[in-house]
Amino acid sequence: MAGGNPVFDRLNKQIEKERYAGFGAPQGSPQQPAQQGTQAATAGYAGQDAMTAQQLNEMYAQPPAGPADTGRVTVDDVVIKSLALFVVTVTVAFASWFMVDRSPSIAMPFWLGGMVGTLILGFVIAFMKKVSVPLLAGYAVLQGVFLGAFSNVVNQMYPGVVAMAVMATLCVFVAMYLGYATGFVKVNDRTRRMFFFALVGYGLFSLLQVVLLMTGTIDGWGFGGSGMLGIGLSILGVGLASYSLAVDFDTIDRAVQMGAPKKYSWLLAHGLIVSIVWLYIEFVRLFARLRD
Repeated sequence: MAGGNPVFDRLNKQIEKERYAGFGAPQGSPQQPAQQGTQAATAGYAGQDAMTAQQLNEMYAQPPAGPADTGRVTVDDVVIKSLALFVVTVTVAFASWFMVDRSPSIAMPFWLGGMVGTLILGFVIAFMKKVSVPLLAGYAVLQGVFLGAFSNVVNQMYPGVVAMAVMATLCVFVAMYLGYATGFVKVNDRTRRMFFFALVGYGLFSLLQVVLLMTGTIDGWGFGGSGMLGIGLSILGVGLASYSLAVDFDTIDRAVQMGAPKKYSWLLAHGLIVSIVWLYIEFVRLFARLRD
């Protein structure tokens, strides 16, 4: 199962097209407003007597002003929304896991239903002009249903693989964030284009693989099985999913710097969770193939 962030691609195009909040554009002469403000302040103080002690006390007794709501996306907004979607996904995944434990017959319906549901809903979210929080929450729920059933079945076949994949995903997430933050991992227009074409190719390949698996043309983990070719394909998937995190971090930075509307914090959070889940699935497949 390949993942990606078409929602981020759409957001990047909108950022470049609209240049939110006039980022980088002159808002008039920078000296004139400053001069006008200085003159107004001088005139105000000249025509005003010094404040009395009582007035000063009343001014200091006023409650402090809260943080200004600029209506623009911030890193904190994205973090909070990401945690919210992550909690929904993990909670539903645990519920799905335990339900499959009780009734193994529902494993495949949950697996296929969640996978197909997220695929359809993902395309709807990617091409919608508006940001719909209910749709994003619904995607997180379906994603959790799929993850719970998928992880339960794989863990029964390969005990310990799921725990290894979770730890590996967390380690790679931290490593990619530190690499991006320190400039060791670069994201620019050239690497974005290369990543996009690689992602499209890998996505089409994965879709073909799913179709062939469902029709019984191939079996197991798909092309290459658990041989060197299959392991190589899984390593490629892990690499693409890992770099997808760096692209996500860069897109979030660009959205904040250019003053994207606050509503896009949900879309940015959704794209980040998609990349994390994709990375986890690729690690599960890689460790399972290695176990074989």
